[in-house]
Amino acid sequence: MHMNLLIQVFDQFCRCDKRSFPFDKNPFFLGSWHTKARFAFRGDKLRHYRRVFAITCLWLGLLCAANSEAVFAASGRVTIESGGAMRTAILVEHARLKKSRRPVIIILHGGGGNAIRTRHMLGLEERARSASPVMVYPEAADKFWSSAATPGDGRDVTFIHDLTAKLISEGIADRHRIFVVGTASGGLLALKLACGGMDLAGVVAIFAALPVDLEASCKPAHALPFLLILGTADPLVPYNGGTGNLVDSKAELLSGKATLDLFGKAAGCGDAHTTAAYADHDVKDKSRAFLDKLSGCKVPVEMLRVEGGGHLLPRIGTLSFGARAPEGDRNIEPGMRNRDVDAPLLIWDFLRRLGA
Repeated sequence: MHMNLLIQVFDQFCRCDKRSFPFDKNPFFLGSWHTKARFAFRGDKLRHYRRVFAITCLWLGLLCAANSEAVFAASGRVTIESGGAMRTAILVEHARLKKSRRPVIIILHGGGGNAIRTRHMLGLEERARSASPVMVYPEAADKFWSSAATPGDGRDVTFIHDLTAKLISEGIADRHRIFVVGTASGGLLALKLACGGMDLAGVVAIFAALPVDLEASCKPAHALPFLLILGTADPLVPYNGGTGNLVDSKAELLSGKATLDLFGKAAGCGDAHTTAAYADHDVKDKSRAFLDKLSGCKVPVEMLRVEGGGHLLPRIGTLSFGARAPEGDRNIEPGMRNRDVDAPLLIWDFLRRLGA
């Protein structure tokens, strides 16, 4: 049965009270208006039929729910064997009306975190739902990406490659539209995947910078669209470079500008750049947000630079569920949250322009 018809019937049956029950317009009741009027005021029969209608509402609701599960959203865990170990990820699909290859966004949580927390914390699904990419949230082994900052593939790089290959082989992923978003040490892993030549359509690194040990070997497969989000007062990832203080990585990191320039070189960018300032909506947050874009690039290479911003995702308005900080060392104050820009919306707009 068509979904709209189900909804109309459901609505009609469930509005059955003494004052508004539409006997005279309801196609399920036949007979003269006299009969209907007498029936309407017989409380015992009315209660009986209202129970019948309640059961009908339940069945119609179940039909709608079963149908909408396929139409609107479905999520579940994917388990694969990678590097001799069983690894898992949460896979979320919205509005998959037919079997077809779709863009895939792989979202890597920070150290000490997990897929479920990051799914709600980042809030990217709410922005991307209308376009319906497949969202994939891999789980790190023991909550930590073990080799995100060190040369060589390592088990986590192998896991992401194996996971991507599975999604492609099962007809879910469009191999030409695979994106990676990573926060904190998940951002380090995203940078490592990009530098290692993984064929990606775009990379977003949040509160991350390229580890010094990966600089010499960093060779993206092609001009790679890149967005970096970093605060100049981040206590865990030094904006000007230096020793990182992430819960699972104390690696030496390049500066934010050096990280951006490395991907700019791969994208054929020139020496110039443009800067757009966001309106200072909240003067109390003691920070300002700027969007730096490298010029002359084959693909967009950009950085959301938050002057005075800490290790907290910029959001507009009051803090709500889904707007928390990426995982990090809980013994270190994360710094200031900027409230001039909605970072999840910025990330989605960036990915959407690339075909996500």
